[in-house]
Amino acid sequence: MIRILRRAACVLVVFAMASIALPSKRGVNAGGDSGKKAAGAEKADYILTDAKIYTADSGRHMAEALAVRDGKIILVGSAVEVAKLAGKKTVIEKAGGKLVLPGLIDSHMHPTGIVDFGGCDLKSKARTLAKIAEFVRACIEKQRPEEGKWVEVIHWEFGAGNQPDAQHPTLRAALDAASMKHPISMTGWDGHHGAFNSMALAGAKNDKGEVVGYSKATIARDFSKLKNYIGVDANGEPTGDVSDQGRGPVRPRVPGGGNHDLLMKSPERITEFVNSVGITAIQDAAATAGSYEIYDELIRKRPLTVRLNIAQLYLPERFRDAFGKIDYDKLFAQADEIRKRYAANPLTRADAVKIFADGVPEANPNNVPPTLGNSPRPTPYLQPVFEKDAEGSLSVKGYVDLDSPVCAYVRAKPEEYATDWAVADFEKEYGYHPGQCAISYGVPEHAPAIFNEYIKRAHLAGYTIHIHAISDTALSMAVDAIEAARAADGKDSQPDTIAHIQFVTPENAARLAKDHIYLAFTYSWFYAEPKGYDLSIVPFINRVKGSTYEALHDPNSYMEKYEYPVKTVKERGGILVAGSDAPVLTNDPQPFVNMEMAVTRKRRDLPPLSPWERIGIRDVLDAYTINGAHALGRASEIGSLETGKSADFILVDQDILALGDQGHPEKIGDTKVLETWFMGKKVYSAKQP
Repeated sequence: MIRILRRAACVLVVFAMASIALPSKRGVNAGGDSGKKAAGAEKADYILTDAKIYTADSGRHMAEALAVRDGKIILVGSAVEVAKLAGKKTVIEKAGGKLVLPGLIDSHMHPTGIVDFGGCDLKSKARTLAKIAEFVRACIEKQRPEEGKWVEVIHWEFGAGNQPDAQHPTLRAALDAASMKHPISMTGWDGHHGAFNSMALAGAKNDKGEVVGYSKATIARDFSKLKNYIGVDANGEPTGDVSDQGRGPVRPRVPGGGNHDLLMKSPERITEFVNSVGITAIQDAAATAGSYEIYDELIRKRPLTVRLNIAQLYLPERFRDAFGKIDYDKLFAQADEIRKRYAANPLTRADAVKIFADGVPEANPNNVPPTLGNSPRPTPYLQPVFEKDAEGSLSVKGYVDLDSPVCAYVRAKPEEYATDWAVADFEKEYGYHPGQCAISYGVPEHAPAIFNEYIKRAHLAGYTIHIHAISDTALSMAVDAIEAARAADGKDSQPDTIAHIQFVTPENAARLAKDHIYLAFTYSWFYAEPKGYDLSIVPFINRVKGSTYEALHDPNSYMEKYEYPVKTVKERGGILVAGSDAPVLTNDPQPFVNMEMAVTRKRRDLPPLSPWERIGIRDVLDAYTINGAHALGRASEIGSLETGKSADFILVDQDILALGDQGHPEKIGDTKVLETWFMGKKVYSAKQP
């Protein structure tokens, strides 16, 4: 009720302001304040003039100057209008015609993981298994961790490279070659894929807390519910690659990406980093206990230079009572304590909760049989048969007929293919591993009943929902749950958000628009990569042959039509926001790279992904500004440069609007931030060359 009254009050204030006067032809002000009215107002503390200002207001107006007093904008308009607010103590600066943008808003990131403390970082570069072993071994020799201490390796390129050889037939073997004296955890750049050496796998704990290790026997016995997440070889033994929930028994989540203690000493490095790339508002998309410790220390140590929204992450299954029922009251009592913890801080709020609808759809085609993706799909994952060239690169030569009598028999009599010689005979006869007769639709991250109940209870408790959903089925689940939650609490104005959304059918595109759900795309994922990432996903969803761009990106195929269809979604009325998902792919939130790839849908050295889904530079700028502000419930404070809003703005070194308009969007990603201002104070200034 309080939320509704606040919104009603806001609407009345805006209506009253709007009735004062029509906007000046030169001035652009929230509420329509004219230059004449501003001239009689109090003098400004600061004026920025000789600028090209993109206001991100409802009319996408441009302006020449802005004036700031007490941390808020008091006028945006022409240089002549703003000059009238100059007084004896006013600081006046000229932008030299540079572009000025509202402070950028990253609606989905993981701030405690973005600071680089010099760990083992593969930088998302494709490497053979031999090269991975060499890199990790060198990193261990350099860092010299104590024997038995965990070694964390990040930004592994799971979708490209990874070619085996005789000495390194699997990821497990490659990491064993790096060290047998340290448990090694290697995390994919997406945060979902992982790989472990034998020492790490041997430490897997079952539900009773017993250390039984991952093996062919324990996967069948202790970890049967996790078999979709654990890669195995032709003999059923773990190959070392383990995704999503399968990683929990081996290596629990490490707060702060393993850098928790270092961040506690220097938490300001988070805000310094995001300010340096022009970001002035962020949402932690999956905060846990360690995150709050870091944020509390950051707030204690110095004033915040970003607005921080927190989406609290809980696993409902961990709140089961003695009878096995989930104690939602206990869960939300814990969430309420965190929400109250920041309630008095105007720059920090924890009024959202996060849940995963699914994991990931990518497979590991280098495994025999290939490890399939685990995101739920409306049709089974395909079972492609690969061949390798002299360099070990993969290409699709055919597909397993899952409906054949052969596969029907294998599924009915799996025990007949449990020995090495039986597998070898089968492969010789049919040309593929009997394990490829498996039919898999993937699996939701939570039981649908739990997923739906959790989201409903969250809404009833006054929380907005932030959902990870990648696959088509997961997206349908997410929209169904949000609609049911809104029906339960009677509110349809919650700024609920769904992140990533890789596959969107026309039916779901229409529902997303109708329900006004915010869509946090990571635009730097919009690219095609033949002979690389594409081979980990495209052949498992589309029937293809070969490995060329033309083979993998048929415009009429399911993936090409429905993969990241941002233009289609926007044209139907969907609301685009931006989430870098950093440190996924790279620690750097790289907002301008994301903007470039939203406009180009390609990496610079690769062909485009479904180019008809490109959007304009202003569309993605709005995703990073005013739309993001609405998604975080802060549109009255930030998101556009208008009278009464916080003076959060950035000065950049090139005109990205002109680059987009004049056909040079491939240069947008080179943009550098010259200055970042937060609440009327300069919080970042680029070093002069």
